[in-house]
Amino acid sequence: MTDIQAAPGGTFQLGGDLPVHRLGYGAMQITGPGVWGEPEDRDGALAVLRAAVDLGVNFIDTADSYGPYVSEELICEALYPYPDDLVIATKGGFVRTGPDQWVPLGRPAYLRQEVEMSLRRLRLERIDLYQLHRVDPEVPLEDQVGELRLLRDEGKIRHIGLSEVDSAQIEQARDVTEIASVQNLYNLADRRHEAVLDYATSQGIAFIPWFPIATGKLAEPGSVLEQAAKGHSATPAQLALAWLLRRSPVMLPIPGTRSVRHLEENVAAAAVQLTDEEFESLSALTEG
Repeated sequence: MTDIQAAPGGTFQLGGDLPVHRLGYGAMQITGPGVWGEPEDRDGALAVLRAAVDLGVNFIDTADSYGPYVSEELICEALYPYPDDLVIATKGGFVRTGPDQWVPLGRPAYLRQEVEMSLRRLRLERIDLYQLHRVDPEVPLEDQVGELRLLRDEGKIRHIGLSEVDSAQIEQARDVTEIASVQNLYNLADRRHEAVLDYATSQGIAFIPWFPIATGKLAEPGSVLEQAAKGHSATPAQLALAWLLRRSPVMLPIPGTRSVRHLEENVAAAAVQLTDEEFESLSALTEG
């Protein structure tokens, strides 16, 4: 048994009514190579999901395209019946044609079908957070989000989120319905979506950074990040997660892994407290 817990990272009210520990778990890596097919170690994948809940993680992010379908099926197999406080977020809007191949598809009828199938795979009556995985450029955004709004009105979705969007697209979607979250690429080394994060923070919208612990050259020997990590008896990846949690109160990092040991390392970052000076020093870092 471990003393590591997600709770020290703080809590956020997702959609205003779902309290989740801010350090969650992303369930993409538990599938096969290329996010395709079954994992090589199915028992190991189930063990990671169960360990995440044991460590206090109560926000798990997945998608119908992970496998496809495999990640959702594993979550159900590992965790159903679900703990009362567990929030499962899933996504739709990609068709998978092979390993590492992702084709946006946002036609309303397709999104409706995928919501219905996710409900079945996850054995849920309502999905707490359903995210449009990508905006399909061939379909008006209003039609894509509008279908999700209809599904919410029918009681099949509780909250609606977006992924890989800019601030203008968020505002466009908010003209149609309430938006609870945005999931964009963001980490210490790659902050291209800084403006979206600032917008989400100002509006109280959850910002879910995918690929949250990339550090790249920032973690080289002798770097500010490495030195700060040593000062906390932590790893550079843990400092990168701690920086995200400090960066904004709406930040919900979802590091993923297929290893229980690595999961414990990630969740331990919730207890790392950066000083103001450390936070500012890390914030000043760039990949260049």
